Amino acid sequence: MLDAEISPRGVKDLVRVFKLLSDGTRLRILLYLIQRGELNVRDLCERLAQSQPAVSHHLALMRMAGLVDCRRAGKHNFYRVLPERFQRLLDLIFENTPPAERQIRFHDYVLSQLTAEA
Repeated sequence: MLDAEISPRGVKDLVRVFKLLSDGTRLRILLYLIQRGELNVRDLCERLAQSQPAVSHHLALMRMAGLVDCRRAGKHNFYRVLPERFQRLLDLIFENTPPAERQIRFHDYVLSQLTAEA
């Protein structure tokens, strides 16, 4: 049992994000964006071996959830993870975790997953 309860809104946010990221394509998009910082839709299509409409659909869902942001440069849309939103979600997840266990190196974990996938 948790000593401190997560707010109902915090639980709702986490459920929505976990559902969103339960899709393998969206999780891979998130991992690529964390690793690369920013990618355009075409680059993501190539990495994922998926069509532009499919990737754009996933990105639209992620954008509506506030996980990614988009900037337009010429004819291309570039996407990136919103660090402040992502950090807030990680804080919600780990706020009741003992301090020694909080030292999880998330970035290293993400890179190891991408390396194993390649």
